Amino acid sequence: MITLEEFIINFTNIKLRIERACEESGRDISEVQLLPVTKTHPVQAIEYALHVGLTSVGENRVQEVKEKKSESSGNSTWELIGHLQSNKVNEAVRLFDRIQSVDSLKLIRKLNTACEVSGKVLPIFLQCNAGEDPNKYGFGEASMSEALDAVLGSTYLKCEGLMTIAPLDDDPSSAKACFEKLRMIRDSLVSEYKIELNELSMGMTQDLEEAIAAGSTMIRVGSALYGSRA
Repeated sequence: MITLEEFIINFTNIKLRIERACEESGRDISEVQLLPVTKTHPVQAIEYALHVGLTSVGENRVQEVKEKKSESSGNSTWELIGHLQSNKVNEAVRLFDRIQSVDSLKLIRKLNTACEVSGKVLPIFLQCNAGEDPNKYGFGEASMSEALDAVLGSTYLKCEGLMTIAPLDDDPSSAKACFEKLRMIRDSLVSEYKIELNELSMGMTQDLEEAIAAGSTMIRVGSALYGSRA
């Protein structure tokens, strides 16, 4: 694990990249949240984030958060950004404050049932495979209306936005196209359903500039903040 001083340097560099990207695209930096991805890093990663004012963290695995929550002394909010298996739904509802990776109708039904049992209204994002990558989870563009219908019909789920992961490609235009498509899908759903979907969680270390230019409100960054994963 890197030192706090090293983390602060990394954080400063990422913030500068976000600021420059916002300036170049004519956006206010207050519109873009940095979500530190603490997966596979020890609980100190959460403490580092809190030290610089980052109060939310992104994690991929239910079991890992279960362990870290018991060790963390801070008041972070926890966002699930990884694929959620059906058999982990009950624990995920208990542990996470928001789930970004809602990627199937089956998962929507199971989450709503688990939330009903626990008496919890859960904020979610719908994950869209906007880059049409066969290796990625998420609803296809044609299924997004059906997915949103399912969430709007679920008493205990609240859709706050959309999430996507760009295809792994050295060509920045692939990420750009993916992010612009997600924004277009969001705008279309907002127009059709007359609801607010304010959040667009898209962009990571390698493509945050393209994401911000396309309208991202949340950038998910791990290794550029914390170094290589264990």
